[in-house]
Parts: sequence; C-alpha cells; structure tokens
Amino acid sequence: MTGLLGALLPAVPLVAGLVGLLLPPVSRGGGARAGADPARRVAVGLGVAGAAGALLVAVALLARVGAPVETSTTWVDLGGLRVTLGVRLDGAAALVAVAVAAVALAVQVYSVGYLRAGPHDEAGVDVDHRYPPYAAQISLFTAAMLLVVVAGDLVMLLVGWEVMGLCSYLLIAHDRRLPGAPAAAMKAFLVTRAGDVGFLLGIALLGVSAGSFRIADVLAHDHAAGTLTAACLLLLAGVAGKSAQFPLHTWLPDAMAGPTPVSALIHAATMVAAGVYAVTRLFPLFGRAPAALAVLGVLASVTLLLGALAATAQDDLKRVLAWSTVSQLGYLTGALAVGAPAAALFHLLTHAAFKALLFLAAGAVIHALGTPLLSRMGGLRSAMPVTFWCTALGLGALAGVPPLAGFWSKDGVLAAAQAAALDSAGPAPAWVGWLVWLAGLAGVAVTAWYATRLLLRAFLGAARPPLPQHDRPISLHPHDPPAVMRVPMLLLAVPAALLGLAAFWPAFTGRLGAGEGEWTHVGPALLLPLALLVAGAALAWAGWRRDTAADPARALGPLGPVFAAGFRLDDVQHALVVRPVTALARFARAADERVVDGAVEGTGRGAAGLGGALAGLHRAALPRAAAGVLAGALLIGLAAVLIGGAG
Repeated sequence: MTGLLGALLPAVPLVAGLVGLLLPPVSRGGGARAGADPARRVAVGLGVAGAAGALLVAVALLARVGAPVETSTTWVDLGGLRVTLGVRLDGAAALVAVAVAAVALAVQVYSVGYLRAGPHDEAGVDVDHRYPPYAAQISLFTAAMLLVVVAGDLVMLLVGWEVMGLCSYLLIAHDRRLPGAPAAAMKAFLVTRAGDVGFLLGIALLGVSAGSFRIADVLAHDHAAGTLTAACLLLLAGVAGKSAQFPLHTWLPDAMAGPTPVSALIHAATMVAAGVYAVTRLFPLFGRAPAALAVLGVLASVTLLLGALAATAQDDLKRVLAWSTVSQLGYLTGALAVGAPAAALFHLLTHAAFKALLFLAAGAVIHALGTPLLSRMGGLRSAMPVTFWCTALGLGALAGVPPLAGFWSKDGVLAAAQAAALDSAGPAPAWVGWLVWLAGLAGVAVTAWYATRLLLRAFLGAARPPLPQHDRPISLHPHDPPAVMRVPMLLLAVPAALLGLAAFWPAFTGRLGAGEGEWTHVGPALLLPLALLVAGAALAWAGWRRDTAADPARALGPLGPVFAAGFRLDDVQHALVVRPVTALARFARAADERVVDGAVEGTGRGAAGLGGALAGLHRAALPRAAAGVLAGALLIGLAAVLIGGAG
C-alpha cells in the first residue's frame, strides 16, 4: 500500500497535466465572459484537483511511513547494469512531498485570480487566454518534483530532474508580452543544462561503479575513493545549476520575468529545492568524500553572501526576493557541507513556507499597483493590511525573527556550522565549518537589513504613484487581493509562523533524521545571531527614518550599483562564456557554409561547368561532325595498322 501511494504521488498531477495539455486556449477578447470559458474552467479544475490529490496522497504517505520503505522492479538490464522502477520512501521524503504539494495547490488556486490582465474592477477583467497550458505545465512541474522526491533509482530521479528544467523554460516564458521573458527562459534552460551535464556524468559514474542505478545499491556499494570524489563533484555541478549556487546562480534573478506564482513554485518547493534534496538523498556518499564537501562549503559561503549583498540594492520587489533565495540556498548547501543534512531539510521546509508566502504577497502588490518597483511603492500598509501582515510575517521568518519558522531552522544550520568549526564535528575539514559559520552570521545581519528595507519601502512612508509597466494598467486605489488570492496567502502564513516550533516535536525531528532537542538549544549561542539580526534591522530603519522618501540603499555608496548588478557576474559570464561560444558558433557556421557547403556546391558547379564545356564542343554542324567522325576513324585505323605492323 505504501509503495502504491508513493507511485500515485507523481502520477496524480502527471495525469492532470497531460489531460490539461489537450485543452484549447481560452478565447481572446472575451473580457469577463472569458472567465467562464469552458477550457479555462476545466483547466482550473484539473490543476487544482491534481495538486489537491497529490497533497492528500502525500499526507496519507506521511501518516503511514515510519521506517524507510523501498519497492522496485527491474526495468532494463544493460549487460548487468540494472535500471529499476520503484520508489524509496522515508519520513523526510514524505515531509518534502507534503511541502511540494501544498505549495503547488496554493499556486494553482492563487493563479486563478492572478492570471488576469486588467484593472481591478470585475467588469473590466480580462483573462489570460493561455491559462490551460499554464495550469497543465504547473501540474507537470509538480509531478516532476514529486518524482525526484520519491524516486528509488537515479535514472528515474534524472527523468524528473530534466522534466523540471523543460517546464521551467515554458513557465518562465509564459508572459510573452514581456520582452525579457523568452531570453530569461532560454538563460535558465541553458545555464541549468550546463550543470546537468555534470549531473548526468556523475550518475553514470556511480551506476557503472555499483552495477546498478538503484539508489540503495549505489549507497551500499564500496566505491573507490577517487571514483566517489569525482562522482560527487560531478553531481555538485548539477546541484549548482538547479539550486542556483555560485557561479551558476545567474539564471534565478532573471527568471523573475515569469509570472509571480511560477516564481513562488520555483523558489519555494521545486526547482531550487531539487538540488539540495538530491544531495540529502545521496548524503552517505558525500559523507565519504570530504573534498566534495569542502568544494560545496566554499560555493555555499560565496552564494550566501553574494545573494544577500545583491538583495540589498535591488529596486524590483521580486528581484529582492530572488536574491534572497540565492542567499538562503547558501544556508541550505552550507548545512550539507558541514554534515548536517537534517538541518538542511528543516530549513528547506521552512523556506518553502515563508518564501512561497513572500512571493504570493509580492504578487498581490504587483497585481494591485501594476509595477514591481519599490521606488514606486510606499504607504501600502493601510490600503493592503492583509498583504502587509503576510509580508511582514514572511520577512520576519526570512530574517530569523524568533519565534517564527526561519529562526529555528536557520539556528539549526548555524549551530551545525559552529560545531563543525569549533569541535570539528563533521565529515568536512574544520575550516569549512568556520567558513560556513562566519558567512552565515554575516548573512543574518545583511538579511535583516534588506528585509527591513523592503518592508519600509513598500508599506510604510508616503504613498508614491506607480508608473505603468509593460502596458499593464495601474491602480491609484490599491487594495488587498480577492479571496482566491488572499486565502492561499493566509494559509501559507500559518507554517511560515509556526513550522519552526516543530523542532520541539520528536516525531517531526525524527522523520528528518535529527536527534531530540538538536534544534532547540536555547542559550548564549543564540545571542550573537540575535544581536546581528537587531543590528541589521536597526541600521536599515535608521537610514529610512532620516529620509522616509529616500532609499536606505543609498548608504551603500559606490557599492550600490555593483550589488544591484549582482557583482556584474552576468558581464563576466558574457565575456568569458557567451562571447567565445558565440564567436565559435559563428566560425563553425562560416566553416560549414564556406568549406563544407562550398566544397559540395563547388563540386557540383565544377561538374556542371565541365559538362557545359563538353556539351559546347559536341554541338557542331552535320558536315563538320561527319568530318570529325571520319578523321577519328582514320586515326584509329592508322593506329591499328602501326601497332599491328610493329607486332
């Protein structure tokens, strides 16, 4: 029964997605009547039913799974190299599945209200005519992530991994009115594909070494040290791409061109979480490869600080949240690097809750104002009280304000890093612990600073009239979103506030593989991160109080533009990768057109020219032709006589 539930988990949204792809687009120009279009109604029903069904299955699975359960059957045997079909279930997989399905359901419901273009009076509402494929792609995206969660074989995991990449491309490019959307989608697809090459090679190396791609066989096999380190490093390339780790993080901020509900799904529960989850799934291997963990620790520390600093100078509300995701992913991978996969999973769950809440609240603001720019916001607290409190709650959890969810999970990461630094309590070298710990502490202060700035700029101070963006209408009288968008926000606010208290529940910590009381060590060690949290928030507030109309980011001085541009790493990648590859592509195209095609076409043209010349020689009047034939016959006869006489 448990195995059947595991198989049903990705199957339910998969079926909903495949059926949804068969639906026609919604009719254009129907205004409010298009909202009742049969295709849209069926698409809404399929999307919500698929996500709700997956959530019910995940909850049932969570209730049933105790000890790890695995079912598998051989799918293909390639000369002794087995590929299996099956699921691998445990408490952590069930909890992550619940988080994925819950966020997917919230996104499906929220999208019903969000994917409308028009001012906010119902009579003028128009609907997105591409809603049916959008809802179907969300369902397929969810199914792919759930397949990654329950997969018992590395090849099955890879299938889900790649389908997610394809769905992210389609969803980021959904709004074709935005000029940057296709480029952002292509960038996300190509950057993550670059990492996926390493991920594929890592899986192949492990499978060949173990003689099977079944995860249990791969984990149980005694791999050679060199093979194991190489495989883990290759896997980390894929993790860096999917989970936006330096230097492959650049696709994530640009992916904000996609609809905001898609951003919530990508940032909270699917795409970026997949890499971290995959490492936790294979962590026994990483635990025997300290060199790979050291590399991961360096990447995590750079990613954590880079994302946090870049978030301080963004004027786009969604890009602030995107860079904050990059930074929080640094905490997740940092926990893995110091040998604390349970702490990484705990922070993954709380991050899923508060980041989904933040993106949906940001979507409500953008939906109300028609602009994502903080410089065009202000004074929204009284006009949008529900959105304000949801945003404040989400930002508090993000910054680690006690007793919100992010406080307990982030403290678990910092405590693990501290233990690795001071007590060498982990598989990685102690310096990795120091690196992650110090970066994590610095990240606490910076996160508090940019979270406070976002809240102050958007919701407090004087209101600023918004400017239209991308031909979207604006509203001079913003208000909270309709119920279909507001209810998912309110429901997500509950785990964003309370999920951290699950650290006191042994049944919860045990499912993640943590010991009792591992994340509830209230004591002097908490004083330093709390002091940094207060200092960061106080600095942002003090800067804002001096001039409530000005941006506190002006205090960054000349560093502001550098942070806003993400340390210009896009320019570096453009110079070191894009330009050389583009030049190589142009050279290859020219070589193909002028050398390969030129040789083929030149041969044809030469043969045609020679044929034409010979044809010209053959074209002669009858007397001249007859004389030529006779002359030839005489010459042949003369030659025959001479040769015969000589014989």
